[in-house]
Amino acid sequence: MKKTIAVLFVAAAMRVISAAPSVDAAFKAFWEAANVEEAAKAASDVVQSGVTFDDAYARLRQGRAYLANAPRGVVKLTRRTAAGDFPYTVDVPQTYDPAKKYQARVQLHGGVMRPDPAARGDGSIGALAGVEQIYVLPQSWAEAQWWAAAQFDNVRAIVDSVKRTYNIDENRVVLSGVSDGGTATYYFAMRDTTPYASFLPLNGFILVLRNRDLDIRGALYPHNLTNKPFFVVNGGKDPLYPASRVEPFIRQFESGGLQVVYKPQANAVHNTAWWREVKDSYETFVREHPRDPHPATLTWQTDDPAARNRAHWLVIDRFGNPRPGEELPDINNFSAGQEPNFGLRSSGMAVVSVLPGSNAMDFGFLPGDIVESINDRTLPRGLELTEFLSIYDAGTKLHFVVSRENRPVDLNGTYQPTMMKRMSPIFSNGARSGRVDLAREGNTIRAMTRGVAAFTLLISPDAFDFSQPIRVIADSRTVFEGRVQKSVETLMKWAARDNDRTMLYGAEIQVTLTQ
Repeated sequence: MKKTIAVLFVAAAMRVISAAPSVDAAFKAFWEAANVEEAAKAASDVVQSGVTFDDAYARLRQGRAYLANAPRGVVKLTRRTAAGDFPYTVDVPQTYDPAKKYQARVQLHGGVMRPDPAARGDGSIGALAGVEQIYVLPQSWAEAQWWAAAQFDNVRAIVDSVKRTYNIDENRVVLSGVSDGGTATYYFAMRDTTPYASFLPLNGFILVLRNRDLDIRGALYPHNLTNKPFFVVNGGKDPLYPASRVEPFIRQFESGGLQVVYKPQANAVHNTAWWREVKDSYETFVREHPRDPHPATLTWQTDDPAARNRAHWLVIDRFGNPRPGEELPDINNFSAGQEPNFGLRSSGMAVVSVLPGSNAMDFGFLPGDIVESINDRTLPRGLELTEFLSIYDAGTKLHFVVSRENRPVDLNGTYQPTMMKRMSPIFSNGARSGRVDLAREGNTIRAMTRGVAAFTLLISPDAFDFSQPIRVIADSRTVFEGRVQKSVETLMKWAARDNDRTMLYGAEIQVTLTQ
């Protein structure tokens, strides 16, 4: 009986082995996948093939064999989806060599209110041609503007498709655009930074995205722009977005950490007649700013942990309570002149906090106080205390009556506020969100979080030493310390999603924060 069971066990094991696809066949199917969904299915067969991590990693680094007969010139294509058809063109050099990696520019056109998606001209890059490269030209129209949810998915899918057909240098893919397309580069940079090396908005303006008529779904977070460098051009005589109007925001972003080259064209209007003069510096910028697939510093904020939740090796999984203490720096807070600062924060007439050493502390305010009257003037609690105080001049004697633990308390002094910058948000984002700022040094990762309960770190052999422990410190507390194991399953999961020879992950570290 034992012998029979053993024979049956061996036979079953042999059937499993024989059913497993060969490594070569599994990878062949993986490379031939037409999209991310097909690649994900093929990735599971690669895992089942029994391939070792090092073998799979080497194959992924090498990548697919590109076809020598891939179409050249202007290639007109259509991406068909349940939401409709999305036409696009790919402008490929006639000298295209599949053995060579090519720089790629995704170019977003202006005029998104045109009635149909027909390509303008012959579908080529036309007058905006630069150095030899592959140009990807999606189409936008009134029913599918660049900031529509369907276009967000569409542009990402088109870039993925082109990378499956042509030998694209994944670290030299840039996103550029003119007019509405230039404005859209800011939009995409705030929501999908990972595939791109840099962003190059021409004749665009980020404030256009505040227009409610655009019906943009979800919040926009300008601090996400700081992950990648920008090359910006605006015309001095542009009747829509003159350089004088755009420049204060460029300088605001620059002071907040955005790496930007700004090239205002003094006499230019709302066109690209300046391209001949700017082209060399544009292409030099692209050449000098390749993408780092595993950047040592990252910041990402999202209002949707199920989508738009990733920047390179960071994935925000779940929201939590806002982190107490100092706020994270944010270029969304635009400086708009000065305002008096009494030294307290309020909610209506209730004192929330008091700044040490401030005028409010001199008066004797405490958190929890509720202001009942000022100079014998009774105040309704629906008013905002800090705004009401602005009616008084510095040097005015003030007598406050506050309710403290249900007892009246008199507070007297001289109103002497300090002047501080008035901060006005570029985008008023009321939705719940989460943000993580990362800094990596060797095998140590430091994270500062706000409103995040859980996030995942993707660990690449190109960025970490798997033979040594990895330490994760979140909000000044060690939340993970130990060695991680290389996983073929993890490797193939992210390789299927990213379709990127330079961005490969061997392990995940899932971090849950104590709320």
